[in-house]
Amino acid sequence: MKLSVVAGIDIGSAAIKLTLYDGVQMAYAARLSGWNPREAALDLLRRETAAWGIAVEDLVCIVGTGYGRINFPLAHKTMTEITCHGRGAAYMVPGAATVLDIGGQDAKAMRVDNTGKVTDFVMNDKCAAGTGKFFQVMAGAMNLDMAGLNELELSPGEEACTVNAMCTVFAESEVIGLVNKGKSRQAIFAGLYKSVANRVAAMAASVQLAAPVVFTGGVSQNRHMRRELEEKLGVELIVPSHALYAGSIGAALCAWDYSRSVGIKERASQNTQA
Repeated sequence: MKLSVVAGIDIGSAAIKLTLYDGVQMAYAARLSGWNPREAALDLLRRETAAWGIAVEDLVCIVGTGYGRINFPLAHKTMTEITCHGRGAAYMVPGAATVLDIGGQDAKAMRVDNTGKVTDFVMNDKCAAGTGKFFQVMAGAMNLDMAGLNELELSPGEEACTVNAMCTVFAESEVIGLVNKGKSRQAIFAGLYKSVANRVAAMAASVQLAAPVVFTGGVSQNRHMRRELEEKLGVELIVPSHALYAGSIGAALCAWDYSRSVGIKERASQNTQA
């Protein structure tokens, strides 16, 4: 008998995250979105279903989320990233009250109930300030890759620079100016973390931050950003082991629920006809 397997796929601006779920266990995979997110998502789905020993056609439900969801032809249903990220974060951290998600191109602050339903949220999706793209541009201005940011540490007695601009374009100019003044990379990035923490803290305040607080998205993997946010907010941030997959996990859970409800309706219809 074939397993009932569903998929949640989060097609983001920087990366595509996939979660397969059979009601008991989950499998996770990701790849860069590249220049053609649609084809990249299809490739990822084919590859990972094959690894589970099934075909894409065997999936009983696929839920798409993220920026690229509207251009993914195999999705049976699409849902907003707000809904999916809230559900996924609450699944990973039962009892979560607030979710902070900083991805490639947006930042979100969400309040969730004990089922993972979002009760309030604010989203920065009009500007890349404070997102993964923001840090990528700043790293590029200093000839760094994203993986190297975690290794930067202030020297004893060294202070963070002040970075006033949050617009990516103006902040890059400000960073280049600081480099030309001889400021260290670590001091500049320490200043950037403080500026971003101030911005995210304002977002969190608008949804009435409450603990436990879950930190998800690609930027959650930056320990300096996490530490700066914790200091600014005055609470511990919980970063789950699969924090990058909050959106696709939530989508997979929604796909499972949807497939169950459709199955019940179909059986009820068949019983009525009989």
